[in-house]
Parts: sequence; C-alpha cells; structure tokens
Amino acid sequence: MSQDLTPLLKPFSCKSLQLANRVAMAPMTRMRSPGYVPNDEVAGYYRRRAEGGVGLIITEGTTVNHKAANGYEQVPAFHGEALTGWKQVVDDVHAAGGSIVPQLWHVGGIRKPGIGPDKDVPGYSPSGCHAPGKCKGHAMSKQDIDDVIRAFAEGARDAKTLGFDGVEIHGAHGYLIDQFFWAGTNLREDEYGGSLENRGRFAKEIVEAVRAEVGEDFTIILRWSQWKQQDYSARLVETPEQLAEFLAPLVEAGVDIFHCSQRRFWEPEFEGSDLNLAGWVKKLTGKPTMSVGSVGLDGDFIGNSQMGMGGDAGLSDIDELVERMARDEFDLIAVGRALLQDPQWLNKIRDGRADELKPYDKLALATLS
Repeated sequence: MSQDLTPLLKPFSCKSLQLANRVAMAPMTRMRSPGYVPNDEVAGYYRRRAEGGVGLIITEGTTVNHKAANGYEQVPAFHGEALTGWKQVVDDVHAAGGSIVPQLWHVGGIRKPGIGPDKDVPGYSPSGCHAPGKCKGHAMSKQDIDDVIRAFAEGARDAKTLGFDGVEIHGAHGYLIDQFFWAGTNLREDEYGGSLENRGRFAKEIVEAVRAEVGEDFTIILRWSQWKQQDYSARLVETPEQLAEFLAPLVEAGVDIFHCSQRRFWEPEFEGSDLNLAGWVKKLTGKPTMSVGSVGLDGDFIGNSQMGMGGDAGLSDIDELVERMARDEFDLIAVGRALLQDPQWLNKIRDGRADELKPYDKLALATLS
C-alpha cells in the first residue's frame, strides 16, 4: 500500500454526526443476542472496533417493534428490554472515542414462520412475495403499512433518546423497504405500487415519520442497493435519469446520507463512467454518500447461511479506494469483513502494519469477536 491515507483519516461532519475519520464499520448481522437483547459480549464487540480507530460504527440490523420484523434468531431488537442493552453499547463506543448509529430493520417477506418472539407470524411484504413469483406470505394492508412506518419512527426516537449519533434505515438487499422498491416483489395497484415514484412512497413516508420524531438536526442515513439477496443481478434503475427520479423524493423526505451498497466498491454503476453507485448518488443529489463492498479483500461475499458473509477472501490493497476518496467521489467508506476479521484493521493500515493483517476466513467466524 503506497497511498497517503489522508482522504480516509480526515474528519467528517453532518448534523449530529461528528466523525474523526471517514471509515465506518458496515452493519453485519451476528445472531449473538440471546432473547433478542444485546449483552456485554455485544457491547465489547462494538467497543473493540471503536478502539481500533473506526470513526463510525453502524450496528448490525436491529428489528423495529413490529410482529413480523424479525427473520433470524438471536438478532437484537430495538424496543422494549433490548434498549437497556443498546444503552450500554452506545456508552461503551463513546467511551472508546467512536460514534455509533443503529440500523433499523424489518426483514419483510423473507421472514419464515417459526422464527422470532411470535413464531406464528408469516412474512409481511407489499404483495405477499419474498421474491418474484414466490408469493406465499401476507400482503400488507394500509394499516400494516402505517404500523410499520410508526415502528421505524419510534425506533429512531428511541435511538436519539439513548444517545446514538444518528440512525440508519435499512432499505437494501431485498428486505421489506427494498421489497416495496423492487417491481419484482411489489405487485400492488394502489399508491404504493406501479410507478417508480409509487414504489418509493413507503420509504419516503418512513423517512418523513423519522424526521418528524427526531428533528432537523439528527442525522438520517438510508442504506439501499440495486442487488438483492434473492437476485444479485437485480436493478431498480438502469440509467442516471431513472436514478435521479428514484432519489429525489427521498432527498425531499429528509435523507442526509445515502449508504449505497455494492458487492464490489470499484465497479462502475453505469456504462460510460467510472463512478460507482455512491459516486452517482452524490453527483445527482449533492448529498454525502457512503460506499461499501469488499474493501481490503480480493473477493466479494457470495451468500451463505451466515447472512451472506461467506466466501474466504485474500487481502487486497486499498490504493484505489484512497484514490477515489481523494477525488471526492464519495464521502465515507464502510468496511465489513476486514473489520470482522480484525478490529484493529484501520489502526494497522494507518500505522504501516498491514503485514499483520490476515485474510478473511469464514470458518473463524465462530471465534472472532
């Protein structure tokens, strides 16, 4: 690695979010919260990444207060008893010098009965579909939609009360909000289906409700993606013009930062330009963006039983990342598996100790913390 790391290490500011550097820990589901409550082990896991120099911790997906939000056992909730556990996490990360936001999550149609606190609840989605042509779940009524919007808003309110530095809304990877975005799973004929604008209405109303709860100065991040876990090749938009159309209502609703998920951050989004997804979103909206995707590794995740973090990967330099950030293509970079492998990843590359880093080994997940 030969680059000056200044573009990664300079401070970043956006409303309530005041970061020491441009590196974030990507949200990675762990399924290590017994009873859906984050415990001392969870707090220590996040604290160690803050001690490793990461500017922003984005928590694993944490479920909002809706009966169908949960899709995996031992995933932490963000309501009720779980809030006490999250308070400890916030305090520990702040004591280590980091900033932290929770990722608020509803899995939608991916949920299967037998999971979560109420095991009889089916998957909820816009049209009862968890993938194109696979429609055996519960198609959401307008009351269901209103209930979920309220659950996201209440989660954001609680995040602010607990002392989090902002909030991230999970609108990516084929979960509920993305199921509304995606024409393949949204077959509705009301105001929430059909056109790109209508399919974005659910997300827009969630952001508006969150903004009403937290005020103008609390940072709202929206994570979104073209790809879905159900279909890695899926795309919501095919052109910059469609992307601008998709983004405009979300900007108007109050999104401060777009977290643009790609499997490989270096891949261009549209033909004829080297800009990645986060680069295009920043160009079109003027809003800060966060990129993500196989940072520091030579292979992307390929999906397996461990929530898509499968696939061993060797080490890779980050020269291209630094060059793109130096050009101001995007503002923040989220790092996932490299930080899962080594909490000191950022400190080691900053201090010239990259030779101490180890390749990502999915078999070591059981012992990594």
